[in-house]
Amino acid sequence: MLQSRLRSRLRTWFPHPLLSLTLLAIWLLLNNSLGPGNILLGAALALILSRLTANFWPERPRLRKPLKLLAFLGRLFGDILIANLQVAVLILGPRERLRPAFVELPLELTDPFAITVLASVISLTPGTVSVDVIAPSPDQKGTAADSRSTLLVHSLDTEDAERLCQHLKQRYEAPLLEIFR
Repeated sequence: MLQSRLRSRLRTWFPHPLLSLTLLAIWLLLNNSLGPGNILLGAALALILSRLTANFWPERPRLRKPLKLLAFLGRLFGDILIANLQVAVLILGPRERLRPAFVELPLELTDPFAITVLASVISLTPGTVSVDVIAPSPDQKGTAADSRSTLLVHSLDTEDAERLCQHLKQRYEAPLLEIFR
């Protein structure tokens, strides 16, 4: 009981501790000083800004499998490296070989934060860009399949749109489903 009260009070005073630490670090870097006055003023500003913006932040995502997240990030960095090389070959080659296309990727993810992570991951990988998240219209929400969002993705080189969708779902969405479910 005492621990839950303490956690509640800490959450009230430090709703986003990582944000507060980041703001403090930025303040100290901008001032180029580690003097006690700068540290005190930076900490006060970081605390105040964190508390003032707390109501605007969405719910915190629940990270279910942090080790899977680390494996996912390792895979992502490898994919970014390989995609950079593939895009370089495509760009340096004849333009006739390029097959750009827009692809609609139906999502299993429902959490807005997880969808944002997926869209960011796709955009970070060279050769693909997330363009839009298409939410289901209110009149389509009859079945579970109709209530899913769709991610509009542009690909620099797409031979088969269905294969690209399966690749993105297997490579990125499936691990995110495990990590954030």
